Amino acid sequence: MTRSGEGPVLAVDIGGTKLAVGLVEPGGRLAAYDRMDTPNGPHLDPEVLWRTLRALLDKLLADSGTPKITGVGVGCGGPMTWPAAEVSPLNIPAWRRFPLRDRLRARYPGLPVRVHNDAVCVAVAEHWRGVGRGNDNVLGMVVSTGVGGGLILGGHLIDGSRGNAGHIGHMVVDPDGPPCGCGGRGCLEAIARGPALAAWAREQGWRPERQGASAKDLSDDAARGHPVAIAALRRAGRALGLAIASATHLCDLDVIAIGGGLSQAGPLLFDPIEETLRVHARMDYAREARVVPAALGQTAGLIGAAALVYSGDRYWSAD
Repeated sequence: MTRSGEGPVLAVDIGGTKLAVGLVEPGGRLAAYDRMDTPNGPHLDPEVLWRTLRALLDKLLADSGTPKITGVGVGCGGPMTWPAAEVSPLNIPAWRRFPLRDRLRARYPGLPVRVHNDAVCVAVAEHWRGVGRGNDNVLGMVVSTGVGGGLILGGHLIDGSRGNAGHIGHMVVDPDGPPCGCGGRGCLEAIARGPALAAWAREQGWRPERQGASAKDLSDDAARGHPVAIAALRRAGRALGLAIASATHLCDLDVIAIGGGLSQAGPLLFDPIEETLRVHARMDYAREARVVPAALGQTAGLIGAAALVYSGDRYWSAD
């Protein structure tokens, strides 16, 4: 439980695009922040990446007057062993079974160091200080380069046997659908993640001459009325609505909070989610669930990582 008078938590958000670090106060305020592009490439030495992260953390603390910190919380792309946090992020090939938690424990001895999946940290943040606050049963989702999630039931984070509970991105929504990077077929992620959605739209004639066109470009064109772009977002919304309907029946949810880059499309994405959910969520209790945009934006991963330390009674079960 959060106690008054605590120092800030050193929070870290590690993804294939960016390394973000911050100092988060007990109330959830981000008191200091820094970030950089993630060094990447097939030949990057894992120790170079570790030293880069370590230098970014050292700079943040030095610029902030080297405060006394309460602990270290980390959200990192998966997969990982949990809770040992030997991480193998799909989008960071330099790290394969990299002992991230052990390295941070050695760097900050005597402090709690807690590492979880980055999408789980976003879900925790929205429950702790975002749109899920005051609700005991929340599914947090990130729809971006991938589709991930975290699950809060009875006011506590549900980890599962290996820390992967809530990973809604690999719920099958179309058994005859496209192949997924996990080796399956028709997973939600295979349909609704941004790069897959843009690729589908190009196959339908949207910007076929621009192979680098992104999901953000797709959302922008949908807002301008491009019919293929609109159809692509409706396709993603339907897949999301199907997965959410199943999750709601299974878990009896109060709130489903959706963040990530694709969520910025607004009603163009949320309207087909809502329409699909209302068609398929037929049990009375499932109709009570609310699907809402996440509130904490790009800092959610840092805030959720800090909550692993501040509110470990609700969000951390491994120590």
